[in-house]
Amino acid sequence: MASTDFAVDITEGRVLRRTPIALTEVRAARQALLEWFRDHARPLPWRRHPRPYAVWISEIMLQQTQVGTVIPYFNRFLRAFPNVRALARARRERVLELWSGLGYYRRSRDLHCAAQIIVRQFGGRFPRSYEAARSLPGVGDYTARSVLSIAYNLPFAVLDGNVARVVSRWRLLRGHVQETRFRQSVELVLEQCLSRRRPGAFNQALMELGQTVCLPRAPRCPVCPLRVGCGAYASGRPESYPEPRPRRRTEVRHLAVAAIRSDSKFALVRGLDESLLPDLWNFPSAFGASRETARRALLDKLSALLSPPPTLPAPRAEIRHSITHRSIRAQIYPVEMAAARRVHGLRWVPAWRLGEVARTGSAAVSALARKVAAAL
Repeated sequence: MASTDFAVDITEGRVLRRTPIALTEVRAARQALLEWFRDHARPLPWRRHPRPYAVWISEIMLQQTQVGTVIPYFNRFLRAFPNVRALARARRERVLELWSGLGYYRRSRDLHCAAQIIVRQFGGRFPRSYEAARSLPGVGDYTARSVLSIAYNLPFAVLDGNVARVVSRWRLLRGHVQETRFRQSVELVLEQCLSRRRPGAFNQALMELGQTVCLPRAPRCPVCPLRVGCGAYASGRPESYPEPRPRRRTEVRHLAVAAIRSDSKFALVRGLDESLLPDLWNFPSAFGASRETARRALLDKLSALLSPPPTLPAPRAEIRHSITHRSIRAQIYPVEMAAARRVHGLRWVPAWRLGEVARTGSAAVSALARKVAAAL
């Protein structure tokens, strides 16, 4: 690394300007970060034996999900599928059962599909090349870089929200993570500072620092290994960096849910409505802009599913649920049928089994459906 290395900052007008980083500063920061990680890294299960398979599973699970939430799911998943071949030959239903409650269910479907590709095309081992890794379903730029650096010690820098926050404060970079120029600025700093000998440890150290010390609110600056030379710490306003990203407006949706019961069994279908949760079992449901439009949409759906269609009485209960940016108000309509009919796409589940699922989440049933079952 030459002494003419540069970091890129962003002015208030979002015009790029360059600020030199001294080589001695880069080396000191890198050393301090790696020593801190050696002494303070959390004993996470995927760090004990960083096999490519375990690292890949953990990175997929950690997308949009907190570490504390992931740990028990990771442990159960690895017990059931200890290697990629076990995952590749598993039934989709079993994969979904073990993923149930973790959210963002497309991840599990892509993971299962990717495992089958790895077995067929890569000899049962996560590929070492960036291009091959990116060809796998569900593996984007961040995941590929993370797995390759941690599992194979290849020199790829990674950028997520935690890393962006640490770098933004250290180098006083303005902007937010959804801005292209801001991301480019952070990436340039990372490429200059990345440890070529220990890229995996360097990446994990930055992520760990962002998760445990350089917090969005009330950062623990006095114990930060980068506080010497940190622009935001020196300014006395670390929480001002980076700027908050624009939040997507919450959309309130009404959902009509049919709790169809017959012979102590309830009817479930794959998917919710509007292409949501396509792999999970749910009660027949329909969205609407209001309670009445949702109710009419549900009647239309039941008319296509059952003949003659059942009538909907007054709703028994209302529950609330959130899926990404949607705030859902669900009205539950109890429907009694004389006999459980065999209908394509319809699955009849004993009431006792549904109650067990509601308590334990031990099946490929959506969190919303579990709430509905608990309200019945």
